[in-house]
Parts: sequence; C-alpha cells; structure tokens
Amino acid sequence: MSNLINVYQQRPDAAHAESPLFHAGLDQLAGKGAAKAGVTLREKKLLGHLTLRGDGKDPAFAGGVHKALGLELPSALGLVANGETSLQWLAPDEWLLIVPSGTEFAVEQKLRAALDGLHISIVNVSGGQTLLELSGAKVREVLMKSTSYDVHPSNFPVGKAVGTNFAKSQLVIRHTAEDTWELLVRRSFSDYFWLWLQDASAEFGLAIKA
Repeated sequence: MSNLINVYQQRPDAAHAESPLFHAGLDQLAGKGAAKAGVTLREKKLLGHLTLRGDGKDPAFAGGVHKALGLELPSALGLVANGETSLQWLAPDEWLLIVPSGTEFAVEQKLRAALDGLHISIVNVSGGQTLLELSGAKVREVLMKSTSYDVHPSNFPVGKAVGTNFAKSQLVIRHTAEDTWELLVRRSFSDYFWLWLQDASAEFGLAIKA
C-alpha cells in the first residue's frame, strides 16, 4: 500500500519570510550586549519543522527513518542531532524533525519514499513555532528562575528534551550541549518569552547573536 497524498512546497522561493521575532530587531541588537555576558541568545530562525508519526516499535518504520535521515529514532525524552538536523521524541508515536531552512519539502519527500507502504503522518508545522538558543555559563540559572523542572545535570543531561512549564506558560526545553540549551516556542508566545528572557537574564548580562 502506498501513501497516496499530495505533498507541496509550503515555502515559495519568491516569498519574503519573517521569523516570529523579526520585529524585535535581534539582528540589530547583535553584538551590542554585555562584553562578558553570562547568557547569549540567538533565534534559530526559519528552520523547517516537521512532525512525524508512526509505529516506533516497527523495525520497518525505524529503518526507514534512519535511511532517510541518517538518524536513529530517539527514545522517550530523547533528542538526536547531526548539524542543523535534529529529531526529538514528543510522544510514543510522535517525533519532531527540525531541518535546515528551505529543505523541509525535499526531506518530507525523502521520508515518504523511505516509509512508503507504512501508516504514517508527516505535517509541516514550520510556521507555528521557532527555536531560541541560549548559551553561556549562566543559562542554567536563567532556566532555574523560569521553570520548576529540575535542570540539574544529573536529571537533565545533554540530549534530553522536555515539554514543561516555563514562565507561567509552556514550551519545550532541549539540552543540546554542555552550556547550550534550546527553547522550542509557539509563534504566538515568542514575544512573551523574549521579554521574559531579557528580564531573567539581566543580572547575568545578555548578549544577542545573529
């Protein structure tokens, strides 16, 4: 059985795309923060975001994903990455795939070809969310001020990703390197989190990276 579905390019080449925090002027703020900032913020803007659903226990599904992406399916609360491409566990049958800007259409086609005949779902959600990268020696302190989830290294090692409460709202925290974390936020809450992070980072010094 083949997956009979029309896949179309959702990012026209001629269109002018603006990230959720475009109007905040982060590019203009880049390099103007504290000289020895404890926190550096960067919006990883306009990446491709795809949600993938399927039977993770099916070797054919896991094998097809690996064939298409070169990544193993992560287990619960897991995150695997290769460069700008990452695959994150969301639920027992659901994962979030993030790919370099402009490649989501080709990646979706490649995935569908590798998973042909299986019961799957792939949805492009790029327009509804964005990634905020926080790096620096004081990021963990900012997270501790913002969420009740335990971000101690023993509980939140590199390679873990958790959906949790944050600043009286909700988002996904991803630990991608020793002093680097990512916040996966909904577009409609991006302004709110940007303002929150400015305030929460003030005592440590905040720098913006383009």
